Amino acid sequence: MNLFINHTPIETQCSTLDKLAQSQSLPQKGVAIAIDNKMIPRQQWAETPLHENMQITILKAFCGG
Repeated sequence: MNLFINHTPIETQCSTLDKLAQSQSLPQKGVAIAIDNKMIPRQQWAETPLHENMQITILKAFCGG
């Protein structure tokens, strides 16, 4: 299926948000994910299905000012 991560098209076989996060090697902490501009709590990633052409935004926390 085709998705967009941070406006970049990707092709994936992942069926859930949790599997997608694992495939992207995202860290266990300091990451937030939104689908179509709606934040998805980490507890819901495993039960959040992915669909063709979803717009996914991945935000990573960083230190600094």
